[in-house]
Amino acid sequence: MGNEASYPKEMCSPFEKGEIKRLSKRFKKLDLDSSGTLSVEELMSLPELQNNPLVKRVIDIFDTDGNGEVDFEEFVTGLSQFSVRGNEEQKLRFAFSIYDLDKDGYISNGELFQVLKMMVGENLKGWQLQQMVDKTIIIMDKDGDGRLSFQEFSALVRGLEIHKKLVVTL
Repeated sequence: MGNEASYPKEMCSPFEKGEIKRLSKRFKKLDLDSSGTLSVEELMSLPELQNNPLVKRVIDIFDTDGNGEVDFEEFVTGLSQFSVRGNEEQKLRFAFSIYDLDKDGYISNGELFQVLKMMVGENLKGWQLQQMVDKTIIIMDKDGDGRLSFQEFSALVRGLEIHKKLVVTL
C-alpha cells in the first residue's frame, strides 16, 4: 500500500496531511486480509454502505484500473469526490459517471433505466420507470441525439445542487 506521505500531492488533494493519515488508518482497518487493496466485500463491511443501492457503482468508479479491488490511491482519489473542499465540476463528473455505465461520455436511455432501477428497486413497475426515463431524455436532450452529454446532465443536476450534497467529513 505504501506510506501515505509517499503519494503525490495531487492525489491527496483536497485532503490535508492529518486527513490522509486518518484515511490510511481507516483503509488498513478495512483491509481485512492485509492485501493492500479493498475488495467489494471489505468495502461492504462499512455499515454506511450496506444499504446503498449504488455502492457497487461507486466502487466500480473508484476502481480506476479495473482490477476489481480498490488500492489506497484509488480510495483517496475516490473519496476526494466527497470532500468539502472538492470543486463542483469534480462532483458533477463523479455523479455523471454513476450513470455512464459504459464510460463512453454519454448517458443512454438504457443506462439511465439501469441505474434508476438500482435506486428504486421494485417500487416502480418497469413500464413506469421507462416512461420516466423516456421523458427525462426527451426534456434534457438538447441536441436531439437520444442521450445525455455531461453538459446536458450538468444543466439538470446543477439546479438541484446535488454537488453540495456529495460531501462527507473526516
